[in-house]
Amino acid sequence: MAIRPTARTDVTRSAVLAHLGAHGPASRADLARNLSVSPALMTQLTKDLLGDGLIRELAETRSQGGRPARMLGLVQSAGRAVGVKVAADHLALVEVGIDGAVSRAESVAFDASSATMLSDLAASIRAFIGSRSATPLLGIGVGVPGDVDRQGTGVVHSAQLGWQNTPLGDVLRRELGLPVLVENNVTALAIAERLHGVGRQHENFLVVTIGTGVGAAIVVDGSVVRGARGGAGEIGHLPVVDGGPRCRCGNAGCLEALVGEDALVARGRERGVIGGADGIEQLRDAADRGDSAATSIFGEAGHTLGRALAGLVHTLDPEIVIVLGEGTAAWQHWSFGFEPAFRASLMPSRRGVPVAVETWQDESWAQGAAALVISTPFDAEGVAGEQGTEVRRRLVEQAGGSDS
Repeated sequence: MAIRPTARTDVTRSAVLAHLGAHGPASRADLARNLSVSPALMTQLTKDLLGDGLIRELAETRSQGGRPARMLGLVQSAGRAVGVKVAADHLALVEVGIDGAVSRAESVAFDASSATMLSDLAASIRAFIGSRSATPLLGIGVGVPGDVDRQGTGVVHSAQLGWQNTPLGDVLRRELGLPVLVENNVTALAIAERLHGVGRQHENFLVVTIGTGVGAAIVVDGSVVRGARGGAGEIGHLPVVDGGPRCRCGNAGCLEALVGEDALVARGRERGVIGGADGIEQLRDAADRGDSAATSIFGEAGHTLGRALAGLVHTLDPEIVIVLGEGTAAWQHWSFGFEPAFRASLMPSRRGVPVAVETWQDESWAQGAAALVISTPFDAEGVAGEQGTEVRRRLVEQAGGSDS
């Protein structure tokens, strides 16, 4: 009997592709064991993937018990995706295979405040795509800092970029002639975590990003929570103190206004740790050298973040908290304030919740955006709308099958 698609089985299909891409051919039994699913479920999942033309059967090998096992491998030509992270001053672009692995990456200058920003963005993506690969391009994933109405339409509201009601998805689809999925960049990271990261082993988790801004994505029962307007997880705008510094959102005393990069740099300048032309890298360097004033700035930020996240843990009850973002480069300094404040602010029954801090590269944002496309063929909930249908059509056509 066919297994009804669910968020969990869809993620596991993608996890099969990711595992084969990272570790090479494997048997169904090996995949079931490594991905912690039942042999019966793995048989059904691999049957679906074979039917979609995403994996293929290879030669038999003798298992430890002596019974031949049929090996499975990726069909590398099944498709690729491009992921784009949009920042105020630059773009990070990656190309990934069907397994989500990055094959190439690039960073280019970009001015989000320019009158021609959308055409400039389209031109940069077009130049990156080029004609370098015969493998079909399934679509473009774009991650932005801000609210996105829906992945398949891509209307953006972003204080960081200065965009309001910006029809990003429609413009890029028209300019590029390709499926385009747009999402909040932290939500996209959570999707990538479900496919390829620590989150693959968990049904309920919280992704928190620190850096230029502060954001979060919430995964409940295997699905990312988007909210009514695509803005769930905007923890950077939690009100933390009365009469605090002004935030980009227009309010005062927000979490981001206290622990975002701009806030840390401003504090470093006020205390004479760094000069007026210096930025976050110089502040981190000072902390690395053991400057007590610099380390205290990061420690204070960690304390504030820890108390705020304790409130979220009480509200959401996640299995794990995953911390990502540019700010993790200085996590050794954040952690002095974070750990004591976080643990002390939790109820005794929650104090054991693990916090995983992952290594970071700028292209990780773009890899998360590409995951929007890679996950779409297995989107049981239809989050991507018509654009997801178009990605699926391209994949089926490449495989020579039918979408039945």
